Formats: sequence, structure tokens, C-alpha cells
Amino acid sequence: MNPDVSVRRVVTPEKPAEALFREAEGASLLVVGSLGRGRIRRSLLGSVSHAVVNRASCPVAVLRAG
Repeated sequence: MNPDVSVRRVVTPEKPAEALFREAEGASLLVVGSLGRGRIRRSLLGSVSHAVVNRASCPVAVLRAG
């Protein structure tokens, strides 16, 4: 792990997308996962990933399973 990279784990009762928007404020990069199962679903973003990509206040990286 790079000592210059800060990684935090946060547990919150908020809806996932709303919590991620809040956490993205002031961030350099937000990384989210996309689990799409099956050939067609793998090519699509999930609802949270889609919302975050479209509305986050910082760059977003979406990592796909597999």
C-alpha cells in the first residue's frame, strides 16, 4: 500500500449513493465497484455506480468484478 494514499472505510445508515456523494466532496478520486453478473449485466453499471459517475464532485473510477 502506498503511504501517500488515504483509504477510509465508513459505515453509515444513508442510501449508498448519497453517502458516496458526501464522501466525494474534497476527494481526489472516488473508487466504486460494479458487480454485474452475466454477460449483458457486466457491460452495464449498477444503479449506485451510475448515479455516482454522473453526479460525484470528483473523478470516479469504476472497478468491475473479475
